[in-house]
Amino acid sequence: MTNENGLSYADAGVDIDAGNALVERIKPAAARTARAGTMAGLGGFGALFDLRAAGYRDPVLVAATDGVGTKLRIAIDTGCVDTIGIDLVAMCVNDLVCQGAEPLFFLDYFATARLDVDQAARIIEGIATGCARSGCALIGGETAEMPGMYHGDDFDLAGFAVGAMERGGALPRGVAEGDLLLGLASNGVHSNGYSLVRKVVERSGLAWGAPAPFGAGTLGEALLAPTRLYVGAALAAIRAGGVHGLAHITGGGLTENLPRVLPEGLGAEIDLNAWTLPPVFRWLAETAAMPEPELLKTFNCGIGMIVVAAPDRAADLRLALEAEGETVTAIGRVTKGQGVAWRGRLL
Repeated sequence: MTNENGLSYADAGVDIDAGNALVERIKPAAARTARAGTMAGLGGFGALFDLRAAGYRDPVLVAATDGVGTKLRIAIDTGCVDTIGIDLVAMCVNDLVCQGAEPLFFLDYFATARLDVDQAARIIEGIATGCARSGCALIGGETAEMPGMYHGDDFDLAGFAVGAMERGGALPRGVAEGDLLLGLASNGVHSNGYSLVRKVVERSGLAWGAPAPFGAGTLGEALLAPTRLYVGAALAAIRAGGVHGLAHITGGGLTENLPRVLPEGLGAEIDLNAWTLPPVFRWLAETAAMPEPELLKTFNCGIGMIVVAAPDRAADLRLALEAEGETVTAIGRVTKGQGVAWRGRLL
């Protein structure tokens, strides 16, 4: 007997059928990320990965987790969600490779008020793209439909990456005075500082659909340029030999992130005249009347990853990195002391 006044899960705002439809929709995207070690597809209660099949003899596991921060707000407000998944993967795997690890697999967490299968599929396609470009298998995840926790079209993303290295391969190691700093160019703002970016845009009076004052496309599209994935280049450099450390330039900018890979008693000197500040950062600084020290402590300022290189290997490492498509600039060196000292000016 049916209770005409009874409530269902759908009445509470959760559509199980939509969740099942999404799993079927994204299975091909996940399948194209398969790599050595992948053992099963989506749909189980857990995900399996075979380290021996991935080629490791005495592995140490390395894990990293992250989100995309308030860059999501721009993606939601503009409806441009196709590349935000690349950002999610990049924020995790770029951190992972700084430890000397190869990313092996990735899991995502997607939470929303109401599951829009088309929107969710676009987001997860972006995650799969980031994984495929990083040699990292998308082996699982969670989609949570949570009415009352999220409102309207809002959603949130988080990710978790696991990698491995052979025992003894951890970075940083052997960092010494005189090591050279090779900067790898960024794609733009990447995924940090967007609470400030959004305030700057508000001050400018520009809409997301207005032409970007610093580049091609709309302002929203330009600010959603996805975080660069450095995994392939970083692993190639590690294999080439002479990498003493890697610093992913995220929140805290150049000022805070480089010292994280420098041992006690060592600092760095960076020549700000070595590269040209990309137009997006100049526009942000000028619109916000932001002093250079604040800019350097907030944004990547055009350098998304720093390789700490043995001096006698720097030339070969530069060639290896450029062969992987990176724009490489010698930006400074490791010195005695602590923190980062600046020469020249960006602004």
